[in-house]
Amino acid sequence: MPVITLPDGSRREYDRPISLMEVAESIGAGLAKAALAGRVNGELVDLSRIIDADASVAIVTGRDAEGVEVIRHSTAHLLAQAVKSLFPDAQVTIGPVVDNGFYYDFSYERPFTPEDLTAIEKKMEELAAKAMPVRREVMPRDVAADFFLKQGEKYKAEIIRDIPEGQDISLYAQGDFTDLCRGPHVPDTGRLRAFKLMKIAGAYWRGDSRNEMLQRIYGTAWADKKDLKEYLTRLEEAERRDHRKIGKTLDLFHMQEEAPGMVFWHPKGWVLWQIVEQYMRSIFRDNGYEEIRTPLVVSRTLWEKSGHWDKFQADMFTTASEQRDYAIKPMNCPCHVQVYNQGLKSYRDLPLRLAEFGACHRNELSGVLHGLMRVRGFTQDDAHIFCTEDQIQSEVSRFIDLLHQVYADFGFKKVLVKLSTRPANRVGSDEVWDKAEAALEEALDSKGLEWQLQSGEGAFYGPKIEFSLADCLDRVWQCGTIQVDFSMPERLGAVYVAEDGAKHTPVMLHRAILGSLERFIGILIEHYAGYFPIWLAPVQLVVLNITDSQSAYTNEVVAALQARGLRAEADLRNEKIGFKIREHSMQRVPYLAIIGEKELESRTVSLRTQKGEDLGLFDLPDLIQKLDAESTGRAVNH
Repeated sequence: MPVITLPDGSRREYDRPISLMEVAESIGAGLAKAALAGRVNGELVDLSRIIDADASVAIVTGRDAEGVEVIRHSTAHLLAQAVKSLFPDAQVTIGPVVDNGFYYDFSYERPFTPEDLTAIEKKMEELAAKAMPVRREVMPRDVAADFFLKQGEKYKAEIIRDIPEGQDISLYAQGDFTDLCRGPHVPDTGRLRAFKLMKIAGAYWRGDSRNEMLQRIYGTAWADKKDLKEYLTRLEEAERRDHRKIGKTLDLFHMQEEAPGMVFWHPKGWVLWQIVEQYMRSIFRDNGYEEIRTPLVVSRTLWEKSGHWDKFQADMFTTASEQRDYAIKPMNCPCHVQVYNQGLKSYRDLPLRLAEFGACHRNELSGVLHGLMRVRGFTQDDAHIFCTEDQIQSEVSRFIDLLHQVYADFGFKKVLVKLSTRPANRVGSDEVWDKAEAALEEALDSKGLEWQLQSGEGAFYGPKIEFSLADCLDRVWQCGTIQVDFSMPERLGAVYVAEDGAKHTPVMLHRAILGSLERFIGILIEHYAGYFPIWLAPVQLVVLNITDSQSAYTNEVVAALQARGLRAEADLRNEKIGFKIREHSMQRVPYLAIIGEKELESRTVSLRTQKGEDLGLFDLPDLIQKLDAESTGRAVNH
């Protein structure tokens, strides 16, 4: 008679083996109706799982992240069933869950069309409405391979043949459709009520360009219609905020085929870049970093010594001169060690913090390039801290404070933190890894931060902390990182003289806050939809005259503002004032100062915001004070 322990600690005793669904029904009809799957002793399983011994049990519903993932996995199967129903000759391959949805790859004789997508989605709705039971079956490996071959599903059979002999294979059936899957899945298709097919793309079988090009259908699925609607609304808002469109509208930058993955910055965009760079430069200066500059093109021999040539050669742009091979640097760290190595260092010199706005290039595939978010040429707010093992915790703690300050100044309040620990393949002793991981964990805990453990996800040379910020649409962007490196300083001959007079290898902390400046600026554009707070705005204020008689005073006001370092411009065009206001409002300039006869006589300006709010009359000293205060205070819009 199994005893079931529920998440709240309560216990229920049953007089026979019982399924998870029956457990849910015994708790309440509402829970049974909402149930999608369950956890038995921590394992995520179907509701059909029979419990015949004492166990800890949790029922999973659409309110749980795991429940939504089960919905998405099951909806992928529903998509495959609909495709097979409408296009019997199509072959199914794989259909995993991805962020916010799922996809399924198909082999079919002709390209699917948008009209096909509409028909497939309608068929999915029909199949879901039938509330077909979803049944798990188990077959021996070879029997399962024959089963799919008889149906003409050669891709499924190929997947099964890669599974070791003697293993049983898990299949799921719903109606006349059966698919290979480890599960779990919803108990019936009626639980799939909120989904939408999004797009069609190409994908090589097993990701290998030598294989057949398949057709990938993407979809999204949620626990209910409300969540689906909110997601689609967020997508529409994300489209409205697309940094590539806003960049063109505001004349910030462009990209073109002659330099794929490289950015052409326009004057206003370069002003924005310089604002971000100079802000970070002040952060470096105020926190004990020394800025350096290292070469862009470096001999292959250095990359071989650092270990990058063997691991990252395919991602490097290379060249040759006078029978020597070179690489355009994909990262800055080996060059920073070269600067450290100039002159013998003492323990008294540590920690030594070297920072660089380092231009790097990586040979990314053209298919993954995406505006400023994924480029081939980028600049990092890169720094490396050379320190002793005993200094790791304090340096990491300092960095965490600094990172949160920077993100807050840019208007990002929500920061997600992950700690990645030692992988199976690594360098360094367990003792040193123990010390480094403990230092990182202590630094996080001392700040009272919530963090997620990523066991085994550290770099081969040391553990790391990843920092991700959430934007106004709650999209998560991984930007900051601090990594502990035991390997590179030793490989490249870095040493310091310790207090005992012996030479030791320093620990090297790789750290970045923004990551790629290009990508971070793209995030800023989308976060603010181009309506930058005044301290980031390329143009902070435009002064508009109504008639030519105010031109001289308009220029006088602009000159005074510019003399105070404010980014002000004059618009003296012979256009109606309403036209000029609309045009600069569309350019998302934070403030417009209007000068007519009244303002000319009183030596004031009429100030209005980019949203059209009338702030009244300001004399020049008060206007300067207001703009100065908002700029230096780094006021944000939300």
